[in-house]
Amino acid sequence: MIKREDREKRRGLLIDITGPGKGKTTSALGTCLRALGWNWKVAVIQFIKDDSETGERRFAAASGLPFEICSMGAGFTWRKDGNSNEDTLCAENAWQKAGEYLTEGRVDLLVLDEFNIALDKKYLPLDQVIATLRGRPSWMHVIITGRNAPPALIEACDLVSEIREIKHPFNAGISAQKGIEF
Repeated sequence: MIKREDREKRRGLLIDITGPGKGKTTSALGTCLRALGWNWKVAVIQFIKDDSETGERRFAAASGLPFEICSMGAGFTWRKDGNSNEDTLCAENAWQKAGEYLTEGRVDLLVLDEFNIALDKKYLPLDQVIATLRGRPSWMHVIITGRNAPPALIEACDLVSEIREIKHPFNAGISAQKGIEF
């Protein structure tokens, strides 16, 4: 159990993991594992991903740990034409849930997975998002993932890492695989 004084000593970081390479969500989930090892409460809100079965969702459901994953998207936008109202509505609903976590302080680590995509596609107002992120409890860590992090969000973050692709098996005709991509 997390002691209140442990939280109050902590300096929560706003972290963004961006770039065109594979591994942004994987990196964030590695940090989730580390946080769970310290008995932190962890939540992941997936903005673009739908409720398809993934290894991380299976793990969260079976682990008995304070680890929640909410997949609230309509699926990857590159599979669709244009900016659909469904995508915007899903992003708004996911952001509302994220706002609850950010204001109520129910978790120690909150991951906003593929959130950069929702911001890049302008599904949500960036200035309001940044204001809400800055207003979170001072001890809460937030990790944002996804390609194309907006410059204003990068400026607001404490830590930004970029993952770039050097080589990917998809380019050699190898499809996404359980345990590696999902």
